[in-house]
Amino acid sequence: MRVRIRDVRFGVSDCPTRLPFRFGINTMTWAPTLTARVELDTDAGSAVGFAADLLVPKWFEKDPQKSLEDDVRGLMASAVAAAGVAKDPGSDERAETVFDLWWRTYQARVHSQPVDASDRLLRGFGVALVERAVLDAACRAAGATFFEALKTDLFGIRPRVLYPELEGWNLADSLPPEPLARVALRHTVGLVDALCTSDIPAGTRVGDGLPEALEEDIAAFGLDWFKLKLCGDPAVDLPRCLAFAEVLGESASDDRRLTVDGNEQFASLDALAAFLTELGRDPRGADLLERLVCIEQPLARARSLDAGLESGLAALARFAPVILDEADHGIEALPRALDLGYGGISVKNCKGVLRALVGRGLCERRGAIQSAEDLTNLGVLALQQDLCTVAALGLPHVERNGHHYFPGLDHLPPAEALSAAMLHPSLWTRDANRTSLRIEGGRLDLSSLQTVGYGYASEIDWDARTPLEDWTFRPPKA
Repeated sequence: MRVRIRDVRFGVSDCPTRLPFRFGINTMTWAPTLTARVELDTDAGSAVGFAADLLVPKWFEKDPQKSLEDDVRGLMASAVAAAGVAKDPGSDERAETVFDLWWRTYQARVHSQPVDASDRLLRGFGVALVERAVLDAACRAAGATFFEALKTDLFGIRPRVLYPELEGWNLADSLPPEPLARVALRHTVGLVDALCTSDIPAGTRVGDGLPEALEEDIAAFGLDWFKLKLCGDPAVDLPRCLAFAEVLGESASDDRRLTVDGNEQFASLDALAAFLTELGRDPRGADLLERLVCIEQPLARARSLDAGLESGLAALARFAPVILDEADHGIEALPRALDLGYGGISVKNCKGVLRALVGRGLCERRGAIQSAEDLTNLGVLALQQDLCTVAALGLPHVERNGHHYFPGLDHLPPAEALSAAMLHPSLWTRDANRTSLRIEGGRLDLSSLQTVGYGYASEIDWDARTPLEDWTFRPPKA
C-alpha cells in the first residue's frame, strides 16, 4: 500500500489516578493523555486513524531538574515535531509505503541523533504515536485487521534496512498462524502499593469498589503473574520482597510467576546479584527466585550498554535473563545489548510498533526474548492497540497497570466508554459506576481486537478532546 498523510491533529484529555503510582523517581497522581488523529490518503482510498498515549512524566527523561510540566510539554512537542516530518515528504512527491514513511520520520527525528543523546527516547515517543495512527488508518483503508495487515505485508516492512543480518528473514512467516486470543495479565506492584488490606491506613481507602491492595487484586481477578518494582536499596527491597512473597504464598496459585523491574535504580550489576543472592537465603525469597522470569532494566540507561558488562550479565543470567527497557533508545540498542549478553528487550507501543516487529527477528535469530511491558496504557486506544501488538507477536503475558492506578474508562466521554463496553464486551465490563477492564482467571480475552483497524471497533469522540493548542497544564490539587 502507498500512503500519504493529509492531516495530523492532537487532542488532550486529563486523567487523574485513583491510586498513586510510584516508579523510579516519580509518584504519579495525574497525567494527560495525548490522542493523535491522522487523515491518510492511500491507493485503496482514504481513512482516519487514531492513537493515544498517557504522557507519563519522569520515564522518557528522568531529569530531576525538569518540572512535570516540562516533561509533559516535551512529549507533546515530540509528537508535533514527528507529525511535521511525517506529513512532509520533502522533494519526493510520490506516496510511500507505511514502513518507508515511518523510516523517513524515524531517521529525521531519532536516528540522526548521536547514540548517547539524552532525548532519543523522548524523540521516539512522538514518532511512535504518529506511526500507530498511520497503521490504524492504513488498516481501515484496506479493510484489514492489524494481524491480516502483517500477514499480507500491507505496510511493506523491510527488516534488513534496520538490521542487515535479517536478510532473508520474513515477519509474516515468523508470526503465529493466528493472533493470540488470551493473554496472562502481569500485575504491577509499585513501590508504594499496599500488599495487604491491613497496610491501608484507616480512613484512606478510595472506596470506589475496585481493589486497592495486592491481596484484593489477586482475590478479585485470579492473578498469577506479577511484576515487582525495586528501588535499589537492599534495606527497603529485601523486606518488601519477603512480604510480597508471603502474600503470593497465601493468596496466589502455585503456578504464579513474576518479573522484577529495577527502573534504573541499581548502582551496579554486582549490587543486584548480591541482593538476589541475599534474597535467596530466605526460603520465601528462594521461592520468588524459582519463579522469576526476567529482570528488567537494573542500570541507569546511560550505563546500560557500556563495555565490560558481560561478566555481570552472565552472573545475573543464572537467576533470570536481564532485559532492556529505558536503555532501548533506538534501533542500535538491541543488537548492542545482545552482544553484551542481555537476554532480551521490552515491547512497548510507546517505543514503536515497527521497531518491535523487526526486533522480533533479531531476538529470534539470537535466542533472546521479547517481554511485553506497560507504560500505564489506558483504554481504549493505548491499551487495545498495545494488546493488539502483543496478540500479533504471540507474547504469552503482558504487564498491565493502567486499570489499577486509574478508574477504568472514567477519563473518556460516557458515550465512548459505553461504545467500548458494547463492541468489546470480552475486554470490558460495565456496572452502574463505570466501565472497567474485564480480567477473568488472571487473563484478558483479546478476541474482540481482531477487527478492521488497529485493535478497536468502538467510536472515538474526537470532539470531546481539548485541542492541543487550547489545553492548559492544570493538575488537580492534592
